[in-house]
Amino acid sequence: MKRIAVFPGSFDPITLGHCDIINRALPLFDKIIVAIGQNSGKNYMFSLEQRKKFLHDTFSHLDKIEIDNYEGLTVDYCLNKKANFILRGLRNPADFEFEKAIAHTNRALTRDKILLETVFLLTSSGKSYISSSIVRDVIRNNGDYTILVPEAVKIDGLDINL
Repeated sequence: MKRIAVFPGSFDPITLGHCDIINRALPLFDKIIVAIGQNSGKNYMFSLEQRKKFLHDTFSHLDKIEIDNYEGLTVDYCLNKKANFILRGLRNPADFEFEKAIAHTNRALTRDKILLETVFLLTSSGKSYISSSIVRDVIRNNGDYTILVPEAVKIDGLDINL
């Protein structure tokens, strides 16, 4: 059985913290699907197309990475993709408490369908302070966001929704 993991998120934008988790998870799985979740009630800084491009440009050299997007429940997406793992990064104790509740809910929702395990990786200490919301704040305030994101996000004249 292939070990397929889904790494869900908004990736608005992808950060070096996300990259850290994905790169460290590569040896653990046969395939990692980086899945951009779409929430119609959320206002994104970057369009879905931009976020997909950032991800493709960052990971196109890795055969084990697939970039996709979805709407609805992550567990339904995992069922559809035949994934048995959800990959999540933890930066701090607050992340753990939040993610633990989601992991328990996901397990309850899939109990009779598939075995779905959530795998948590701690972010590397030098990247634990980075979040997409911090990056967006830095961008909005004309700060140097380039130290927080992969090369693909470092573009002149970012086309963003403020």
